[in-house]
Amino acid sequence: MTVADSKVEKAKKAAGSIGLVTPAGARPAVQAPSADEVWQLPGGSARVYYAEGHRGVVRPVVLADGFDLGPTDHDRLWDGLEHGRFPFVSELRRRGRTLVLVGFDERSDSILRNAETVIAAVLRTVAEQLGDSRLLVGGFGMGGLVTRYALARMETQRFDHRVGVHLSFDSPHRGAWIPIGLQAFAHHLAPYDDTYLRQISSPAAQQMLWRHLDGVHGTPGESPLRTEFGERLQQAGDWPRIPRLLAVSSGRGNGTGNGVRAGAKTLSCAGPLFDGTRFLAQARGQKTEVAVVNGVLGGPHPITTSGFPDLDGAPGGTLESFGLLADTLAAAGENTDVAHRSVCFVPSVSAVSIRDLDQQDDLYADIGDLPPEESDVDDFLLSSKNEAHALMTGELAEWILDRLPN
Repeated sequence: MTVADSKVEKAKKAAGSIGLVTPAGARPAVQAPSADEVWQLPGGSARVYYAEGHRGVVRPVVLADGFDLGPTDHDRLWDGLEHGRFPFVSELRRRGRTLVLVGFDERSDSILRNAETVIAAVLRTVAEQLGDSRLLVGGFGMGGLVTRYALARMETQRFDHRVGVHLSFDSPHRGAWIPIGLQAFAHHLAPYDDTYLRQISSPAAQQMLWRHLDGVHGTPGESPLRTEFGERLQQAGDWPRIPRLLAVSSGRGNGTGNGVRAGAKTLSCAGPLFDGTRFLAQARGQKTEVAVVNGVLGGPHPITTSGFPDLDGAPGGTLESFGLLADTLAAAGENTDVAHRSVCFVPSVSAVSIRDLDQQDDLYADIGDLPPEESDVDDFLLSSKNEAHALMTGELAEWILDRLPN
């Protein structure tokens, strides 16, 4: 094998380890305790944790997992809720609530398909419930969209879902953001290993992303899958009408961004695998360079956008989009320089569904100055600073706990 061939093989191996939300193949440090019940559902499963002092489903809180590649890791889901910054599972159970955590066989599958799993979970919860209290049903990130559609569809079919509150936790109601340069890099790697592309171009990702790129030399635009999802939502009434609609955002609400300056370098590579590859934070303008993709797999490929606002630095829940890539490439021997590990993933205005993402002024709006009735939800809370996407912080947890249905 020549030196060039060896470098190509290393690049292929690195491509198979890149994660979009979590490192590919990562495992949680803590195993969740045994659930009181495990329900097998169409397209997924649920783990049920009884309220303290109860042996049955009482005053249920049903929460759906968010986006990633592959099946739900129930241990990781539980760990994030219990061992983050607030012991949410313990506090729910202490307050006399049964927690039903809904997972999917394939989290990146269509939101429309995973909604069938949520519908089955809601019907099972209603059937198993002791007492007549209303349910809280919601989800994290994508899970908020899945549950939104599921409940709206149930109402159009005249199901009695018995839901008093719908909660979306940092869910991209007006769209999510993955930098176009990273999308291009995923296409660049795909002929050799499509692990990264299967995440970025999965059905769920295309349904969530404000703009999607269909090839290294493509033009970013709204995916047909996102357009179809919007149409299906409208056919179902757009939002469920019976429950009270609550939303929380992992981002700030006063228009203050996360500190990533438009046009600044986020990540660059200096070889031996991807020498000359660089990524820049999204900036306004026409034919604005956001990346150059290069290395032993081909290139250079300049990547540009036109008419985009400064999305990477926008207020909102963040994702380690560049940090995860940098870590994986560095582990493969690449010399990387990462200036910004995290950028905006779910803009604040999207999470509370009050503005679209097309315009700079809307993206960076001071939400406190906007009429609250302009939001699609009944009540919402923004974070005091821009946090990691869907992180269970004390301020968000306490606000949610104070608004559980009676």
